[in-house]
Amino acid sequence: MFIPVEATPPSFKGFTLILPAIAVGNVAQLAVDLIVSTLSMKRVGYMHTDCLVPMVGPNPYATSAEDAGELHTTAEVYRDAEKKLAVLQIRSPLIQSRSRKFRKLLVSWIKASEFSRTVVLSSSHAYQRDDQQLKGTPLRYLVTPAMRTASGPALTELGWMEMEKLSPFPGLVEAEPRLSIPGGGVTKGLFTDGCQEELCLAVVLVFCSEGDNVPDAFTLVNHLNEWLLLVDNDKRGAQKWKVPGSWRLLFGSSHPPSIF
Repeated sequence: MFIPVEATPPSFKGFTLILPAIAVGNVAQLAVDLIVSTLSMKRVGYMHTDCLVPMVGPNPYATSAEDAGELHTTAEVYRDAEKKLAVLQIRSPLIQSRSRKFRKLLVSWIKASEFSRTVVLSSSHAYQRDDQQLKGTPLRYLVTPAMRTASGPALTELGWMEMEKLSPFPGLVEAEPRLSIPGGGVTKGLFTDGCQEELCLAVVLVFCSEGDNVPDAFTLVNHLNEWLLLVDNDKRGAQKWKVPGSWRLLFGSSHPPSIF
């Protein structure tokens, strides 16, 4: 359930919700970090659930010594009232046996909060792409019927590529194509739930491989910005994203000089 940090719960009616799927390279979580950090979004609550591995740590978006000591948890909600934007950041793995329960929790909260639309950021294994997916951009999107009605024309105008349905048995023409997002975690299940519950929901994902996925995060968030216009472009047409201080330890500390 959602727990507000203040006595008066925040209103999300008419807001856009962005959330990451725990997927290949943690690309979606890194992209969400960039959004929260750049827009200096305010933490307004957290999700209390036993579906995620519990964790606690210091403020990942600290800008001063005063707020660096704040404790932050597994799943937190941030809000920008001016942009009517809410972000759910998830920082630990999903317990596999509770995947369906977690999806049900999210769908229930999305409906109760009356978000106008929900955008799930995700990633998928690059090495499992079909031949047709090797062409063009590594970025794809999916939309529920409700989202297609509301924003489908805008996405088509942007020239975005929709996620292809693939044959479960490559080479067999008779096999009915189906949606496959290898390495995407709960992405497919959440999208299916969104279709069944008539949610206005979109999935934006990138094909990638495990490793240094910071460039993939910038690629994903820049792509999203083409649609949602979260930040303005500079004179050269590039977006200015603010990297959070916690990224300094993204790959751990440097090697000790004493080993040489």
